[in-house]
Amino acid sequence: MRIATYNVEWFNTLFDDDGKLINDQTWSSRWDVTKATQTAALGMVFEAMDADAVMIIEAPDTSTKRNTIKALTHFADHFGLRTTDALIGFANDTQQEIALLYDPKVMQVRHDPQETPDSPRFDKTDQRDLNVDAAPDVIRWSKPPLEVAVETAHGPLRLIGVHAKSKAPHGAENAADAMRISIANRRKQLAQCIWLRKRVAAHLAAGDDLIVLGDFNDGPGLDEYEKLFGRSGVEIVLGEGAEDKLFDPHARMALSRRVGAMPTTARFRRKGQPYLQALLDYIMISPGLRAKSPRWQIWHPFDHPDCYENAALRTALLHASDHFPVILDIKL
Repeated sequence: MRIATYNVEWFNTLFDDDGKLINDQTWSSRWDVTKATQTAALGMVFEAMDADAVMIIEAPDTSTKRNTIKALTHFADHFGLRTTDALIGFANDTQQEIALLYDPKVMQVRHDPQETPDSPRFDKTDQRDLNVDAAPDVIRWSKPPLEVAVETAHGPLRLIGVHAKSKAPHGAENAADAMRISIANRRKQLAQCIWLRKRVAAHLAAGDDLIVLGDFNDGPGLDEYEKLFGRSGVEIVLGEGAEDKLFDPHARMALSRRVGAMPTTARFRRKGQPYLQALLDYIMISPGLRAKSPRWQIWHPFDHPDCYENAALRTALLHASDHFPVILDIKL
């Protein structure tokens, strides 16, 4: 089985309110890329991946006028993809949903939100003292994780799609303001990851086969504020120091190598500066799944040999998004 996670930058702007592709030469929300170019690039990437299921981060919007499932099924039909069905969980108001595009001949899926005494449902709130002032702060997910119960011919599987809080200091007016916002955002991101780890721990205790995948906006050694808090959100969700751990080889590589070459899943344009690359996207698996011959790939257009040598696919990956797909092949 092939399962992927893919953050598609500004996917929503490629569709009209009827969920139809705006496949023309107007500019997309990506730098110097038209809607037709981005749409064609995404079609090529999804077709080349040929995944049984793709957890799409920043999927098209669901609101009073728009519908994620309608947009994604139109997209799949336009390119003749076998992932013809789509699922979302709790819609949000950011125009960036978390959605699963999947092949219904391979799996049956349903949104299955969970709740435990110390881990509320993800569309609710949690409380945690973020400022060390003995007063609990209210924690919310702006994009509630998508909890999916999957049935396959080989048995049940659980997926949790994640888009954690960004730590970028948006709106900062000076260096001091940027530091304040960055620290506050990291507190919120870590609180979300602690909340998610409680859910993960409950599934591991129950013996569930679990895959947690998506964009964590974080990773080991990613910024200087990690030293202030001791560890990254990714380490928290993986369960570093716990008996039951999730595993992702790219996270493991980053944790063990503070200096030197690192895998990356995103490439951001900065005006007048070199591109910034980061490891933000992960596919974490439970202990039982590690025995099923898992194999991970990051489809980075310059780091993955097959993607680099295929000039059309390399260009498509650069036009499609500022993130690149992470793919898991596993023998369920």
